[in-house]
Amino acid sequence: MAGARQAQQWLLTLLPAFPVLLLVLRLWQLSRQDMSTMLLLVQYVSPLGLLSALLIALVWAFPLVVLTFGVLGRLLRLSAPDRFDPERSLLASGTARTPGWVLTGAVALGALTWQLRFLPTLLMLGLWLLALRTRYLHPDQPTRILLVSVALPLAAAVLAYTALGPAIWSALRQDELATAALLAVPPAAAVLLTGPIPGWSAPVLTHGLAYAVAAVLPLVMGAVFLRVPVLPTAAVELAPAGAADAEAGTGADPTPADRTGPEVVLGALITVTDTSTIVLDRAAGVRFLPNGRVRSQVLCPEAARVPYSVVSVHGWPVEETVLDWMMPRRPVADPDVRCDGRLPAAR
Repeated sequence: MAGARQAQQWLLTLLPAFPVLLLVLRLWQLSRQDMSTMLLLVQYVSPLGLLSALLIALVWAFPLVVLTFGVLGRLLRLSAPDRFDPERSLLASGTARTPGWVLTGAVALGALTWQLRFLPTLLMLGLWLLALRTRYLHPDQPTRILLVSVALPLAAAVLAYTALGPAIWSALRQDELATAALLAVPPAAAVLLTGPIPGWSAPVLTHGLAYAVAAVLPLVMGAVFLRVPVLPTAAVELAPAGAADAEAGTGADPTPADRTGPEVVLGALITVTDTSTIVLDRAAGVRFLPNGRVRSQVLCPEAARVPYSVVSVHGWPVEETVLDWMMPRRPVADPDVRCDGRLPAAR
């Protein structure tokens, strides 16, 4: 009894620390391991902006965690009911306390946020959950079990291969074996795990897979989030130092060392104070640009991600999500030359 409760207490204690650790590691990486730069970023970077970037980048992880552990827990409960003890096993405890609407919501969220090439895996997990739940709740209804455990997965596999067949063949021709496997294997595998497995192997298999997922998933999430931009990229156009002093009316005659020409500073915009515009340049150096020299600023859009795969399903690229298709596309416009580090044409 104390084992599962103690594990839950530790999990609830450490779980909120994981996002904080990711945010700190992201700032540490952004500062190129310079403590002074990191402290400056901590001072000015918005926590809400960091959390928003974390949520958008890792929203796909919630359905993966809920569905994976849901399948493993229900497989353990059906295969080895004598070893399914919510008071001693954290996997069993989470399965017993997770309501059905959470699983339904996880499937819906995964359908919106997972890339097309992962949707067959989502279909497989959803069919497994439905079949295992039906076998557990209605063991005395063989017709219902047959429909949910055999007929429904077979029908889903036929429909999936009808829709994905050309894409699978295209992936094989392009030597994209990983994409072909992600599209071809899950529909067939959905028929395999719709019932119990041998009871002697169920505890070892389910707990072993649960521990493996729990160990690997944080590393994957960290690797994904460390590539997410958390500061806006801006191009700041600076006027010549002498011209800026003349416009300010200081009357000071700059020395030759102080005379600098116009330039464009490209980097991550940290903040704007009363005296300076603070920018983290491409070399991870912090530059304090006098506001008197700032002629203009422009927000630079994030560079488009180079697609890994050329495979598409009826015109839908396998690396895009449903949300990518639902949301309006940004109109194509000529890029600002300042975002390339070049000065605009003479005014």
